Amino acid sequence: MKANVISSIIVSSMSTASSSSNNIAAPALRSLMQHSRHLEDNNDDQQVQNNTGFDLSQYSVKFEKCQTTKQYDANKNNNGNSVLSTKRFIIFRLCPDDSCSNYGKYLIDMDSYLQAAIPQLEAMQEQYCEECNACVNVDDDGCNGVDLDTCYQKCTNIANMESNGYVDAALYTQCGKVYQNQNTGVAYYAGAMCSSSGTKIKIGLFSDQTCSTLAEADNIDHYIKNDNGYNVKLSYHLLKQTFSAADGGNFVVNCYQDGGVSDMCQNLYEEAGKCESTYGFAGMSYDAESYSSQISNEQQVCEFISKIKAGHYDQTGEIVLTGLSTYSLSGANLSDSQIFALTFFVVGVVGLALYAFYLRRKVVGSQKALSDLRGLRWDVSVILFDPNK
Repeated sequence: MKANVISSIIVSSMSTASSSSNNIAAPALRSLMQHSRHLEDNNDDQQVQNNTGFDLSQYSVKFEKCQTTKQYDANKNNNGNSVLSTKRFIIFRLCPDDSCSNYGKYLIDMDSYLQAAIPQLEAMQEQYCEECNACVNVDDDGCNGVDLDTCYQKCTNIANMESNGYVDAALYTQCGKVYQNQNTGVAYYAGAMCSSSGTKIKIGLFSDQTCSTLAEADNIDHYIKNDNGYNVKLSYHLLKQTFSAADGGNFVVNCYQDGGVSDMCQNLYEEAGKCESTYGFAGMSYDAESYSSQISNEQQVCEFISKIKAGHYDQTGEIVLTGLSTYSLSGANLSDSQIFALTFFVVGVVGLALYAFYLRRKVVGSQKALSDLRGLRWDVSVILFDPNK
């Protein structure tokens, strides 16, 4: 059984930066399929279901939020650049098919989420269009439940995407170089990122090979070219299915497939950090040895998810202080020592403010107690039993 990647990331303060590609060509979608995680054999599949103690095929994946964060990275201490690494996470739920009243909430890095989701969604899309094409010449309303009025136009657009000047955005989810000026050396990279609202996953343009720093350049479509060197636009027909269902909802995919559990759900459940007991999810058995590390880290995962959901980060991963503008620790003009000093100063100010508030409450409480002693009536029972006195 694979180790719990997310729990390890949280426990170690997420110190390992995500790797990326530097190739000028867009990463092929087929490579994503090769990286998709599969169980080694059928025995492993049976073992997972027995250890978890519940039937994963009865649930659906519900996308909840995509969030970028910037966190301290010890591996960057000596390279002369920022000591912060950009991390992107996906929060999703596992919900019963008919409701989402008792669910589990999960955290996984965005790369792993997309590597698990895109291959299956692509296969589902191909099957959908095959059934659509097979029904085109059949005089039967609702051939196998296929809505010809909808599917024919959709599948035709997908088939003619390149000739219409589009390219599949799912090809650019892994960070890769898309432009370089041979004279100036300026280069741009494309990769998946979270939208500002956190409700979508999109392709962003970056100025560094790790896809951490958003480029100040304009529309990304100006830098995406086809094999003939012509600019093309990004089509989100497949990528949008990773965060939104075809009917506009956000149930991404049902976990039931071919009489069992889909690879996507199996892989996501295995690798995600789990927050289950908080939301009444009757899922993973707490006697499951294979998930012992995930169970022991559940509280940390739940707390980390809460912090992400609280809106303390902006689209680029910078910390946002309530009522104030974005607070950036990753400015290019700051040295590592300056970043540390600034962080220490901010934490100190916040600490002093909290201490001042605490002292004020003590003073007010003391004044009230003196007033009561000088005066006037008091109730002995309140003094004895009311914790506020």
